[in-house]
Amino acid sequence: MLFNSIDFAVFFPLLYLTYWYVFKDNLKAQNLLIVISSYVFYGWWDWRFLLLIIFSTLIDFFVGNRLSKEENQLKRKVLLWLSVGVNLGVLGLFKYYNFFIENFVAAFSFFGNEITANSLNIILPVGISFYTFQTLSYSIDIYKCKLKPTNDIVAFSAFVCFFPQLVAGPIERATHLLPQFKVKRTFDYFKAVDGMRQILWGFFKKVVIADNCAGYVNLMFDNPDAYSGSTLLIGGALFAFQIYGDFSGYSDMAIGLSRLLGFDLKQNFVTPYFSRNFAEVWKRWHISLSSWFRDYVYIPLGGSLGSTWMKVRNVLIVFLLSSLWHGANWTFIVWGIIHALLFMPSVFKKNKQRTKVVAEGKKLPSIMEALAMTRTFFLWVLVTIFFRAESVKQAGNYVSGIFSSSLFSFEPHVFGRNGVLLTIFICFFMIIEWLGREDKYALEKLTNNWRSVKRYLFYYFILFLIFFYGGQPQDFIYFQF
Repeated sequence: MLFNSIDFAVFFPLLYLTYWYVFKDNLKAQNLLIVISSYVFYGWWDWRFLLLIIFSTLIDFFVGNRLSKEENQLKRKVLLWLSVGVNLGVLGLFKYYNFFIENFVAAFSFFGNEITANSLNIILPVGISFYTFQTLSYSIDIYKCKLKPTNDIVAFSAFVCFFPQLVAGPIERATHLLPQFKVKRTFDYFKAVDGMRQILWGFFKKVVIADNCAGYVNLMFDNPDAYSGSTLLIGGALFAFQIYGDFSGYSDMAIGLSRLLGFDLKQNFVTPYFSRNFAEVWKRWHISLSSWFRDYVYIPLGGSLGSTWMKVRNVLIVFLLSSLWHGANWTFIVWGIIHALLFMPSVFKKNKQRTKVVAEGKKLPSIMEALAMTRTFFLWVLVTIFFRAESVKQAGNYVSGIFSSSLFSFEPHVFGRNGVLLTIFICFFMIIEWLGREDKYALEKLTNNWRSVKRYLFYYFILFLIFFYGGQPQDFIYFQF
């Protein structure tokens, strides 16, 4: 079920009314309603894959409770690896089996040894990478004594399958989200209004920005040889805006919907396109995933301590795993390696990452900040081409097409009137993002000091753009992960 679908427009109001008006004084009933609703939400796509979520839920619930009672360190490790092995085993079977089989066969063929191996006709369950990492964090945190397990199977199931962030994040930690299922929730008008604002901005990002960019992006990536270098560069930039509008838009909707139900999810994006280097980008892009790898992979490996070789090794491992998390394709691996190389300079700096928002407290950035943001965004666009391409060869051809002799040959007929409108929408989008860059999302405090008439006219203007200038509906990109 999609947030921007008629089905969801019927589903959520029914859930909302039942949740707050029928079960407002019954915490257990609210949690059970969330579990049932989440299963309906996920099963709307394919009910058979509900069995995977239930299986993962039961495994980690069992492991968590046993870990809290077991004092023998060897047995604790066995229990932890049971959780890790089962979760990653299921993820590996559905997501990577065919990839590794095909490359295994290709490697033998390269050396003149012909072998055969059967691939499987497997459909990748939506969101499996997201909820797998979420449940893994529960077992790992209990093992490290950072969290006490719950004996409430309903609350734990609700944590695992919470529908707003089930299929595309943010990836929540049990230490943050699970306790929220154990305390009585009361309706908060101001939290609900804030949630509605964030949902509105998320819809704008998805429908007006991402979906309108998608048509041009598909056109250029499907046949890059037909366009000039400048057109291909614009196509790469449009994909950068598409994936940001699509993914951060989903996160905004998920966080906003959660606030309507009385929950607080972690921020997943912080205006990443205003970053001055790649270390800053990864501090602001898909924060729930990058922080997951930081806490459960990078730091246990030694982090930025140790020799130069260890620092380089740790960064490469994290980005390699991150690239594989995104998909079983060499394009993602190349994408991850390039990001690791661009990230590497920050590893060796004493003041590794800027912690402040660019031009904090100012209206405009300095010239040096503007140049740094432009350079970072340009490199991001080039690297993201590998993320979008079907193969490394296609990505290479696309990039070489950009830097061909036709780089300065513009083709306005490719974009037409709709391209002009899209440019205006993107400019409006980035201006609002810039004005709200110091907040959790662009509209959080932007209109606080406006008169009510002006504020609501602004909201209705965004609604107008959504309903009358939304692009052809597209699936959320991160559903495939």
